[in-house]
Amino acid sequence: MKKSLFIFLFGILATFTAAAQETVVKGSVTEGDSYEPIPDVTVTIEGTSVSTTTDTSGEFQFLQQVPLGEQVLQISKNGYVSKRYPIIVNEGKTLNITDMTLDKVVTDADLFTITLSDDELNDDTSGMDNISGLLQSSQDVFQRTAAFEFSSSFFRVRGLDSENGSVLINGIEMNKLYNGRPQWSNWGGLNDMLRNQELTTGLKPSEYNFGGILGTTNMNVRASQYREGGRVTYSTSNRSYTNRLMASYASGQLDKGWSFAFMASRRWGKEGYQEATLYDSNSFFATVEKKFGEKHSLNFTSIYTPNRRGKSSPNTQEVYDLKGIKYNEYWGWLDGEKKNSRIKEIEEPILMLNHYWDISDKTRLNTNVGYQFGKLGNSRLDYAGGGNPSPAYYQNLPSYALADPDGPDYATAYQLEQNFINGGQIDWERIIDANVTNNVNGVNAAYALYEDRSDDKQLTINSILSTELNSNILLNASVNYKKLKSENFGEILDMLGSTTGYLNFDSFDSFQYDYRNPNQVLGVGDKYRYNYNLYADVVSGYAQAQFKYTKIDFYLSGSYTNTQYQREGLFQNEANVEFNDAGQIVKDNSYGKGEKLTFNGFGAKAGFTYKITGKHIIDANAGYLTKAPTLRNTYTNSRSNHDYVGVSNLEAIDGVGEITEEKITSLDVSYILRSPIVKAKLTGYYTKIEDANEVSFYYADGVFGFQNDQGIVVASDLISETLQGVDKKHIGAELGIEAQVLPTLKLKGVASVGQFTYDNNPNLYLSSDSQTVSYGKSFLKDYKLSAGPHQAYSVGFEYRDPDYWWFGATLNYFSNAYLDVSPLTRTRNFYTDVDGLPFNDYDEDIARELLKQEEFNDYFTVNLIGGKSWKIDDYYIGLFASVNNLLDEVYKTGGFEQGRNANYRELRDDVNSPKRVFGSKYWYGRGATYFLNLNFRF
Repeated sequence: MKKSLFIFLFGILATFTAAAQETVVKGSVTEGDSYEPIPDVTVTIEGTSVSTTTDTSGEFQFLQQVPLGEQVLQISKNGYVSKRYPIIVNEGKTLNITDMTLDKVVTDADLFTITLSDDELNDDTSGMDNISGLLQSSQDVFQRTAAFEFSSSFFRVRGLDSENGSVLINGIEMNKLYNGRPQWSNWGGLNDMLRNQELTTGLKPSEYNFGGILGTTNMNVRASQYREGGRVTYSTSNRSYTNRLMASYASGQLDKGWSFAFMASRRWGKEGYQEATLYDSNSFFATVEKKFGEKHSLNFTSIYTPNRRGKSSPNTQEVYDLKGIKYNEYWGWLDGEKKNSRIKEIEEPILMLNHYWDISDKTRLNTNVGYQFGKLGNSRLDYAGGGNPSPAYYQNLPSYALADPDGPDYATAYQLEQNFINGGQIDWERIIDANVTNNVNGVNAAYALYEDRSDDKQLTINSILSTELNSNILLNASVNYKKLKSENFGEILDMLGSTTGYLNFDSFDSFQYDYRNPNQVLGVGDKYRYNYNLYADVVSGYAQAQFKYTKIDFYLSGSYTNTQYQREGLFQNEANVEFNDAGQIVKDNSYGKGEKLTFNGFGAKAGFTYKITGKHIIDANAGYLTKAPTLRNTYTNSRSNHDYVGVSNLEAIDGVGEITEEKITSLDVSYILRSPIVKAKLTGYYTKIEDANEVSFYYADGVFGFQNDQGIVVASDLISETLQGVDKKHIGAELGIEAQVLPTLKLKGVASVGQFTYDNNPNLYLSSDSQTVSYGKSFLKDYKLSAGPHQAYSVGFEYRDPDYWWFGATLNYFSNAYLDVSPLTRTRNFYTDVDGLPFNDYDEDIARELLKQEEFNDYFTVNLIGGKSWKIDDYYIGLFASVNNLLDEVYKTGGFEQGRNANYRELRDDVNSPKRVFGSKYWYGRGATYFLNLNFRF
């Protein structure tokens, strides 16, 4: 009996002892560089369902029972390299793991800056500008894929241009007032200094501005925000440049409140993927900050990135068939070197001063002053006294001889073909010889190399307020002022052997470019063809309230913007001056200051996030805004006169509406899944753009209504085309999904399915010199927008080994990309003869086929990416490599119909020729390319 009682009491004691000696597994996770705690890290015991996450202090503890013995602990978070730690769990013991770290994934950001900023510098079509707001490696798999996988195919998020998103540096908006787009090359090559970014996508609220319908990206370049240390990087590639060398250093926090950071880089190469596309770019960055006590801080930043880049040409399919997709018509041999006639040069330093005031623990005021100045130039050949120097000029190609009105001339076509295949480049020596011959004869130069220049000076001042009313409500507000003076002119760069000068006179249409200085003979450095200033003053403000609760978050935001534009002519263009019989000027639409234009823009948006559970979330946003047209789409022929949309020669154009603000309605709804293994987001969106304007310039054949000085109707001319009151519709869905199927293996998939169309028949009119002709409606409704692939899909995987090497591959599929149609060809001009009557041989079935929009072929691309990192004491070495378009797929990324054949008869005859003389022009994507990057961090 006593023995039984003893056993019973011992059992009770053992039970209480076991309870007192509970098995505990806990620990903490910090960032590998800064050792700052990382919240929301998923911590899992491999092979079990035991999982938890770190708190705001980076600490965790398992509440579930952890299996005893040898286990593997996995820690992971998006944007970091996952790690595995072997542990031994002993019964009744506490295991506290405090030395675990995660390292940020930075390789994607390196790759992206290459792809975006360098390609944006390359061409005027802004093929890469559509990824606005995706500068950083976003947590969203769809955004990352759009940036890293789709950008080389001219993909545009939701079919929208980058003017619909805001890019800021230290709270100062960098979008250009001229076209609304950020000029990426103004900060190109500064990868290390632009990693601190705050991104909002779509209509989501930003703490810095109202934003656009593509969101806001703010790059924080405060000196105090950089981790102490430095980095040296070398890269090589065959995409845009051959070599890149970068060096950066940040001091971290120093004594007495000082901190600084600086960076210098160089990117260079004689030729990129396309022929003769030279690259010459230097980048410099410096920022210094001084803290005054606990509440005030002053930061000064300077950015200087001068760069030069050889441009490449769009070409007809005939040209590509003869010379291949790397062909570029803009260059020729001179003194044993490839000389490109079209160089884009940008030199626009940025200076900014930022004051940060922590008024209290909950209220902050940030006041900024920014000033940007410098030049943007695009060079080209002018041939006032000679023939067209373009080697791909239509009369130099076989199709011209095959379209002979008397029947195909095969002998001449063959000779032209052989000449083009064996040559096909600018003949610089012939051009110089022509000018030298003119020197002997005392005649002005036949050719000159000149530059279209825009020298901007822009001042920006703003204040941004953020205050927490309580733990649930955050208020944001800002006021902004921008003032721009843009000096625009042509400038002679090279006289190409001439000593007799170049005449500032239009030899084709016989008028003075500057009537106040007639028959002016110019030399290098003189202003040529046009000279005018554009002024812009923009005052804006916004207010926003964000509400955050346990189950629902929502926001309300409103904005107001007042915009004023004015043009000032410094040349008096003779074609825009009217004289009386006595030769006196009675009307001048060119010289001096024109009418001041004023626009008022309003914006309102709201949205909510409903958390059904921790895993299932619904997000919805809606907005309506009106905004001023850009300077580019306000003035219809600013090089010659004061005309703006709806007004010509100081008078309203009959049948064309007045210029007004652009209206945008946008909404999106998303379902978001967040689980330890699978993360997904499905979004449906709708955007309607109304009352937009589009201004373009080209040479057109087959247009009626223009008259020369003798009153004779002319059917071809260099024209300005204005589309007024354009409506567009963007509708579609986006899906992004990724699954961490193994601790080291992640699968991902993305789909973008959209339809982007013209949604009305806008008004169209043409301007040439001082003449304007309205063609009524352009029947564009339901034509597809040339906005890159309307559908894009991607599947891939990423393997990250615990030994710090990684590898990934993606398969991408693109479809539903369309040629940009000619609006003029869709007006009454198409079926009207020069006498104003319809063509007597017009066939509706043939016309319908001629006007059918071209859809490009679908295509696949395969991309590979990989890297390895090493830690040696306190130093890090990183190696990164990527291959794009591994299978060397040939595909079209964009193109446009030429305006040369603007009526039924001209277009029909051209299409029926053995080879089209004025076929559409295209851009092709790059074939297989590589990028290799090596960096040393200390």
